[in-house]
Amino acid sequence: MITLSRRAFALSLGAFAAAPALLRSRAARAAAKPVTAASLFDDSKPETKIWLAIRDRVDEKLPGRFDFNIVRNAALGGEKETAEGARLGSVDAGISTVSALSGWVPEAQILDLPFLFRDADHVRRTVDGPLGRELAAQFAAQGFIVLGYLNYGARNLLAKQPVHTPKDVVGKSIRVLQSPLHTTLWRAYGAVPTQIPITETYNALKMGAVDMMDLTKSAYAGFKLYEVVPYLIETAHIWASGIVYVSKRFWDSLDANEKAVFTQAGAEGAALFNRLIVEDEILSMQQAKAAGGQVVQPERREDWVDGAEGVWQMMAPKLGGLDKIKAIARS
Repeated sequence: MITLSRRAFALSLGAFAAAPALLRSRAARAAAKPVTAASLFDDSKPETKIWLAIRDRVDEKLPGRFDFNIVRNAALGGEKETAEGARLGSVDAGISTVSALSGWVPEAQILDLPFLFRDADHVRRTVDGPLGRELAAQFAAQGFIVLGYLNYGARNLLAKQPVHTPKDVVGKSIRVLQSPLHTTLWRAYGAVPTQIPITETYNALKMGAVDMMDLTKSAYAGFKLYEVVPYLIETAHIWASGIVYVSKRFWDSLDANEKAVFTQAGAEGAALFNRLIVEDEILSMQQAKAAGGQVVQPERREDWVDGAEGVWQMMAPKLGGLDKIKAIARS
């Protein structure tokens, strides 16, 4: 005859009692709606922290309703590949610079115009106003539901050698975003633009396929680009705007209450991102300098501004006219 000790019997009873709760937990996870969100970096960067914050906020308001799968370190590709996945249905949510989405919403390039914005507050007032709502409608028409606008910080020139004036970039090959505006900008300075996805940029610079590029300070360190372009020239020629979005397919699957929760969580996540990016820039430059990166100040900033003037005029017909652009600059 098989007998059980009192301890074994108690453990058996405990396991039996716990079984329904375990089954309910597994059932709840199985019933939760999956949310695949993409990030280019690990948990130390704002690009991932925003999704952790949104996930926590949604779970607080709608416990057990959604199961977030936050895919880090560009495992789903760069911004453009993630956006394509959102349109095709393999990705539910992402964040992106407006530059990377310009193939779908070319009007958003107005936020990328060189030397248009004075500072981060100027950018914020603009995207919080009529222009932000106008662009959000255009993004929605292309399958991207905007939950909030992001400010990645200023883009600066990155090079293998010190650059002091626009003449120093003449004839140099430069990696640019897959955006007509960025190609137009660097051609105006006499450089030779080459469109390369961000995930391939490090090797392109290392192998000599291009000589330089431009990027924000946070991403400069995030991709460890100081190893191949050790000089950061503080041109601050573009304030890099972006969006946090969910795909229209995912959005249409939500009920009214769920949409309200995601909208609030996205807005709060965007505000957090914009605060974190300022702190991250400081840490990023400390990291770059510790690894041998150097900061170079342009000799005459006005020379860079003058060289970009023609870009406004060339892009104006596609962006609502020069008067619209100048109105933003004055606001």
